[in-house]
Amino acid sequence: MKEIINKLRRKKKLTALILGALSVLALPPFFQFYILFITFSGLFLLTEKSETAFKAFGVGYWFGFSFFAIGFSWVGNALLIDAETMWWLYPIALFSAGIVFGFFTAIPALIAYKFRNTYFKYMAFCSMLVIFEWIRSFILTGFPWNQFGSVLAFDIRLLQTASIFGTYGLSLFVILICSAMGLYLSERDAKSGITAAAVILTITLGVLLYGNGRLQSNTFFDPSDIKVRLVQPSIAQELKWDRQTLEENLKSYIDMSKSPGLNNVDFVIWGETASPFPLDMDPNHLTMTAKAAPEKGYLVTGSLRYEYNENDKTYRPANSLFVINRDGDIEEYYDKHHLVPFGEFIPLKEYLPEWIKPITKVVGDFIKGSGNKTFELDKYPSFGPLICYEIIFPSEIINKKNKPHWLINVTNDGWYGDSMGPRQHLVTTQLRAVEEGVAIVRVANTGISAVISYTGEILGSIPLGKKDILDIYLPKKLSTPTLYGKFGNYLIVILFLANIIMIFMCRKPKK
Repeated sequence: MKEIINKLRRKKKLTALILGALSVLALPPFFQFYILFITFSGLFLLTEKSETAFKAFGVGYWFGFSFFAIGFSWVGNALLIDAETMWWLYPIALFSAGIVFGFFTAIPALIAYKFRNTYFKYMAFCSMLVIFEWIRSFILTGFPWNQFGSVLAFDIRLLQTASIFGTYGLSLFVILICSAMGLYLSERDAKSGITAAAVILTITLGVLLYGNGRLQSNTFFDPSDIKVRLVQPSIAQELKWDRQTLEENLKSYIDMSKSPGLNNVDFVIWGETASPFPLDMDPNHLTMTAKAAPEKGYLVTGSLRYEYNENDKTYRPANSLFVINRDGDIEEYYDKHHLVPFGEFIPLKEYLPEWIKPITKVVGDFIKGSGNKTFELDKYPSFGPLICYEIIFPSEIINKKNKPHWLINVTNDGWYGDSMGPRQHLVTTQLRAVEEGVAIVRVANTGISAVISYTGEILGSIPLGKKDILDIYLPKKLSTPTLYGKFGNYLIVILFLANIIMIFMCRKPKK
């Protein structure tokens, strides 16, 4: 074993690659949190002991390469829906994630290396990883998936501080705690040992005490008189858009919705693009679909919507959500505004050369919605709509000017099979619920459909891949104000300013 350790010390890039891969085990659904004490401390030591800035950048890059390549590997499952023709793209998708996202750990490692003092190096290392996690949420439209703070979702108590600091705050706590042993091993003196122990104990106790206190005051959720019906037909993705099964798929949704007890339900909720037909332009299917709505309530469904473009005389689709009553009236609609790059639109399409533009027409050219909405219907508490991965963006899921009492997130994780993806998507939804202090109803074609309280607790769910309905009352208390909900990513601003000050005041070139 000693020989293996010495070999890994000499081969720092290989060691970083292994540490990044092992870190994936801490993510949902594995939750092997303890592994991060080894991997983050190891990355800090590799960075701190690097001979040059380039080598520090390298160990950070290879750590990030394996972490993101493996952590995002489930994305490639979408290509396997048509495995016969698309299989060759799977390794490209896998390696592309590592190649691109590796920079988000490489640059923090490089910046941390520039500090001679080990304690400043430690603080820069931890905080810059969080800052670049935030940058990852908006650069190239953003993909803030697998935030380091999500590894704490194995215990609902540990998520509660997200109501103050957001998930970025949880990420900072995780990195500070799990890198502290690296700080001690770097210095190997009493001062660094005491510092490491103090960081671990203070943060752990603080997070647990706050989490316990917040949950104890919200232990029992009295049910309201609002009942929702979640419909998950679990239609195989290869059949969802098959022309031969479109009618049958819609009928499956309708028949499941009309199960006994429909008249006692207020909202029937379907998943993303549950209706393959544009209901606002197709009165026959709209009338058929409306039969799934409760007598005195509403059907909420994902559907395509089309808009005529006067410039090029074509109809463009929108990934939409409709609220429909029993009479077949569309009461409200919402267009997805955070579109998936290379799936629903081509980034910077207008700057591409003319010869390549026809190729981009293969990718969906969806209309971008106007932003977050709040729906107010009759006697019901207001709610906000979200479609699919819009839920993954911290501080971007709520209409700030007219905050809703609860959220409906329609999605479809059928693309990704029985993988990490759907389970991580659910954890992301729990984190958004805690951050904003709002209950969320999540409904998928298949995925994990669930009702989540504003403390992130799952009050009821339909498992991945199961065809079922769930009738459940919403909690009486749907929302509560949170500090994060009011101020958003203020912690990032503080960290950013602190790092700028440190760089100008404390950085010294390493000889």
